[in-house]
This record gives sequence, structure tokens and C-alpha cells, in this order.
Amino acid sequence: MKKSIVRYVLVAAAVLAVVALFAFALRTAPVTAYAAEDAGVTVGAEETVGTDESGASGKNDISPKAMAAGIAVGIAAVAGALAMAIAIAKSVESMARQPEAAGKINSAMMLGLVFIETTILYALIVAILIIFVL
Repeated sequence: MKKSIVRYVLVAAAVLAVVALFAFALRTAPVTAYAAEDAGVTVGAEETVGTDESGASGKNDISPKAMAAGIAVGIAAVAGALAMAIAIAKSVESMARQPEAAGKINSAMMLGLVFIETTILYALIVAILIIFVL
């Protein structure tokens, strides 16, 4: 039982690593004309800032940071939910096979669920940092 919980926690940690890769990719992305305009940097005369070919302003577009953060939190939430579901299913199956060990199995399951939920919360914190810090 402990081996399977460790495996699910490692899957959730891998999802957190994907979130970190999103953050690194956004940090190394080139500065766009929108970011240059917001920072007060003048853009060359050949570039048109704030409009696309149709002449509409691009200020209401979803930023790549917000999109990456949303995708990362979504992936972390889905992976965490699947890991929790599998861990609960396996522990209920184990309790059905050995009712006398139900207390130990239940406490091990709860500990594993806490670790899985912690990685999901870390993914949320990293996503918030992506949006507001990077």
C-alpha cells in the first residue's frame, strides 16, 4: 500500500515539475510590443503597437502567462484528482480484504492524500507567482 501511495505522490510531483517548466518558458520568452508599451519603452516606427491587421486593439487578449498558469493548474488538479481517486479506491479495496487492518490502512491513505493535495496547492502557488511576479 505504501509503495502505491509513493507512486501517486511522485506523479503529482511530476505535474509540479511541468508547472515549473511553464514558468521557466514564460520567463525566457521575448518581450512583445505590448509588454514594451506597458513598460514605457518606445517601439520602432515600423511596428504598430496595440492593433492587429483588422485595426482592433489587442489589450483585451488573454496573456500567455495567464493561459500557462491556467493550463498548469488544470493539469495539476486533474492529476491530483486521479491520484486521489486511485489511492482511495485501492485503500477501500484493501480494507474490504482485511477489515482488521482498516485503521492502519485508513491512516496511511489519509497521509498520502495530504501529500497529493500539498503538491496541488504548490502548483496553485506557482501559477499565482507566474501571473503576478514573472
